[in-house]
Amino acid sequence: MVRKDGTLVDRLIHRRSLRRWERVASEAAVLDPPSLRALRGEARELRARLDQALHAAEGRIALPGGGTAEIELPLHYDWAWRPGLWRAPLAAPGHVSCASGTALGPDVKLFHDCAAPEFVLRQVRNGGAADQAPFGVSVEVFALDGTFLSIVIDLPEAAARSLRLRHVLGLTLETTVERPAEVLARLNIRHGPNTEQIARSLPLGQGSAVAEFDLAYSKVNEKRVEAAWIDLILGGVPMNRILIRDAVLTRRPRAEL
Repeated sequence: MVRKDGTLVDRLIHRRSLRRWERVASEAAVLDPPSLRALRGEARELRARLDQALHAAEGRIALPGGGTAEIELPLHYDWAWRPGLWRAPLAAPGHVSCASGTALGPDVKLFHDCAAPEFVLRQVRNGGAADQAPFGVSVEVFALDGTFLSIVIDLPEAAARSLRLRHVLGLTLETTVERPAEVLARLNIRHGPNTEQIARSLPLGQGSAVAEFDLAYSKVNEKRVEAAWIDLILGGVPMNRILIRDAVLTRRPRAEL
């Protein structure tokens, strides 16, 4: 476990590491290409670890009201998860008419079929007393010349592979909208060469919207589940602003009959 203030040895190692990389930066102009390639590999590996630490720390620091990012499991539930878009700051918090397939974090992407889309998507800081997530996502749409605008959430691999026919997967959205809108929440489960889809329509307004996906009524081969994701397909969005303040996925075993 990392101590809050760090030990003396930790601080000395940190200062030594800083001096080393300062020296590398000052000598980079005269180093030979093989040495530079080796140092570049070290730097990239170090940066990946630092990005992970910053991602976790900034997400905790940003929590409204000094709360915790952990989700309290409701009774009888065995898993709950908040995607990274609502949990920690993005390197690029804003996107204007971005290309289809643009990543909005490690587990969320945006898709559309528009040739000339006119929308702005921004990660925003939550500040309401009732907000549980540190961040929300704002979608302002001015015009769409295509048929859909979709936010796609990839479930963690371990959670996807452990899905069984006895499970009910839940999705809860906390939203604020300028005008009433609708989202089609579609669960996709890839099992072998097939993909099972279960869709639920959710009206978006001021507050909570909940969808449940009962896998008992699906044709999923639970022994071959490889991946799962949820499409949030926005409808009726031109000249509208939709703020999704939170998105939480939960799982519970269904009641046995």
